[in-house]
Amino acid sequence: MNPEETKPQKKSFKVQMLAARESAIIESVNRLLADKGFDAMTVDEVAAEVGIAKASLYKHFPSKEELACAAMVMAMQRAQAFIAQVPAEQAPLDKLKAVTRWTMTLKLQGQMPSLPSQNSSLRATLMGSKAYMDGLMEVSDALGGWIEQAQAQGSVNPSLPAVAVLYTLFARACDPVLEFLKMGEQHSDEQILDMVMSTCFDGLNAR
Repeated sequence: MNPEETKPQKKSFKVQMLAARESAIIESVNRLLADKGFDAMTVDEVAAEVGIAKASLYKHFPSKEELACAAMVMAMQRAQAFIAQVPAEQAPLDKLKAVTRWTMTLKLQGQMPSLPSQNSSLRATLMGSKAYMDGLMEVSDALGGWIEQAQAQGSVNPSLPAVAVLYTLFARACDPVLEFLKMGEQHSDEQILDMVMSTCFDGLNAR
């Protein structure tokens, strides 16, 4: 076999530029979804932030829903990557805490896109996205396994359905308490994370 044939084909400059532009678009959508949510975000805002015409934007993504879906897929891929690097030897509860703290850190930094409302047009697009649904299932399976292990060890309340614990942890990614405490300007981000982690995993009962 000719060695030249085994070399990966170098992407053309045009293809590289299109990929870079698409990445910039998705990053901008992610920020707007985190700041405003899907319903308040407009395609005009995305185009203005990226610095391209709306017509050029539609060449990459044909609709506002597809724009937001791409950002949600990226967020899910980041979650998958984080979960994959959590040390296998850690206790299940510590793994759950690590992922929860990471998602809340992104929320405080304005990098976590807000989940769509129940009747949002984005929900149907997400449900039809194989990349998003596959990622969601992988993340849910990993967290669900850790939850069941933690319950078996007694470090998470075994009387709670595992799915209820899972959704509780998912909710921390869009917890408004984080923003309220940050707006108060009385605590550092690390202090805010410690407080919300405590209420999430330890509850409000006096110890």
